[in-house]
Amino acid sequence: MSEAKKEKMNRRTLLLGVAGAAACGGRRLRLNVLNWSVYIPPEVLRQFERESGIHLRYSVYESNEEMLARVMSGNSGWDVVFPTHYYVQPMREMGLLARLDTRRLKHLDNLEASFSRPVWDSQLEWCIPYMWGATGILYNDRLAPAPTGWSDLWLDRYQGRFTMLDDPVEVFGAALKTLGRPWNGQSESDLRAAKVQALRQKPLLRAYMNAEVRDQVVSGDVAAAQLWATTAQQAIDAAPHLRFAYPKEGFGLYADNAAVLRESRRLDLALRFIDFLLRADVNASIVRGCRTATANGAARVLLGTELNALPTLYPAQETLARGEWMATPTVGLQRLRDRLWTELKSA
Repeated sequence: MSEAKKEKMNRRTLLLGVAGAAACGGRRLRLNVLNWSVYIPPEVLRQFERESGIHLRYSVYESNEEMLARVMSGNSGWDVVFPTHYYVQPMREMGLLARLDTRRLKHLDNLEASFSRPVWDSQLEWCIPYMWGATGILYNDRLAPAPTGWSDLWLDRYQGRFTMLDDPVEVFGAALKTLGRPWNGQSESDLRAAKVQALRQKPLLRAYMNAEVRDQVVSGDVAAAQLWATTAQQAIDAAPHLRFAYPKEGFGLYADNAAVLRESRRLDLALRFIDFLLRADVNASIVRGCRTATANGAARVLLGTELNALPTLYPAQETLARGEWMATPTVGLQRLRDRLWTELKSA
């Protein structure tokens, strides 16, 4: 993917309107979509507008926390969002999500079998799996020795030259793995131990950053970064000397899902958009343009050997076996984790 295209796709807000007022006798149909950055190419959004006559207001975010803050009021003006799987239950409990009528999704059968009844929403009542991935280490192949595990990011050898994600789930998960504990530490003891371990690392750290660190790794300003596999693959495409490691201790797995906000008055349009994304040809175009790992089995058939064989996006089964699906904590543990994260960042 060219740097120009990345810059275009990373704009904070994309307002796309090639089909506008022609629909419904001059009355403009509009859908408001809030998504992760670099998750749908602009040309695919324009394709939807041409085919549907629906004008898209499209904006991006860099973390689940940012997305939640933008829709929390219940009067945000957004219709479709893409929460990571462990945010689905909390958003349901807060009354933020609309129940979906999957009978209206003609292409639902395109999902991979493993995503057709996901544990976070086994009946697909609230969300539809879109893309999935894992967290690992993106690094410059000039690093010697190369990082192979999270524990390497607690050593002096990379001091000031690496970043961690700006996300308590990711940072505490990696910290717990260095202590030989599960990624999904579900006790107060686990969370407090994770914070102590993260405090040990902090003097070595350059910054906590999400997808925005990609260009710094590409340019060589940052030598290594805890990063999502999708974002790492985008960086590798731009700079072939970069590598991605699935940490030997284990790592977190995630799935981002299309969901409709309860506040939306455009449920019909939202379902049309989600069904469009489920189309095999459309989904395959998204994967080619954004270098993502898709939950759509029919799309993977269209991708061919080269993309399906990318180890960053589709690692071998023995590698995936080290992964743990990130879990939703209890309300009490969520509050404790948020407080410990605030203390860590302000320390």
